[in-house]
Amino acid sequence: MKRKRERAQLTEAHKKKIYLFAIVVALLFIAAVGYLVGKPMVEFVREPERFRAWVDSSGFVSRVIFVGMVVFQLVIALIPGEPLEMGAGYAFGAVEGTILCIAGCVVGSALVFLFVRRFGVKLVEVFFPREKIRSLRFLQDSRRLNLLTFIVFFIPGTPKDLLSYFIGLTDMKLGTWLLITAVARIPSIVTSTVTGDALGLKNYQFAIIAFGATLLLSLVGILVYRRLSARRHPNG
Repeated sequence: MKRKRERAQLTEAHKKKIYLFAIVVALLFIAAVGYLVGKPMVEFVREPERFRAWVDSSGFVSRVIFVGMVVFQLVIALIPGEPLEMGAGYAFGAVEGTILCIAGCVVGSALVFLFVRRFGVKLVEVFFPREKIRSLRFLQDSRRLNLLTFIVFFIPGTPKDLLSYFIGLTDMKLGTWLLITAVARIPSIVTSTVTGDALGLKNYQFAIIAFGATLLLSLVGILVYRRLSARRHPNG
């Protein structure tokens, strides 16, 4: 009996070491991919004329690749999404750019959700510190989870990448999550794609107005998000 316990303890310790090693390797791999692929990808999108020329020459393929870029950005979580959204508006127009961004967000959100359900909080901690994860405890009220998630995603300026990873830790169903992320993300995506579209049409005055409105909404979103977080953390 004693030997069996010792073997069980050794096996458990061995599993923990393998799991820790896998997490470290995954972290290094994600950092490398984010730097080697993500950085050039964002820089490419930030070159509007070059990006639009590529879209015009690639046709349908460029749409598929762009959706893949959005999925990649959401899964990696270390790459900013705004340049992609503005690039989509510039190259595809406000309507098509918005549709492509939402399609990428839905696919990426599904992958993140399934990954987190499989690997748990350890995967989330690869991307975000424990303090940030704890700041989302206001979403642990199962009775108000769907409504609060919709509100937070509906407002531009909230940390949607962090929230996308956190949702997998809750009891929300995948279908509900995909419906929320598809609908609630529309305002924040539209403000970026409309700005990009205006720049593409060289309507700089409207682009400035749209950018200013986006900035204002983002500031409001940050304040609302902080208020929701503080409500569940009166002592910080």
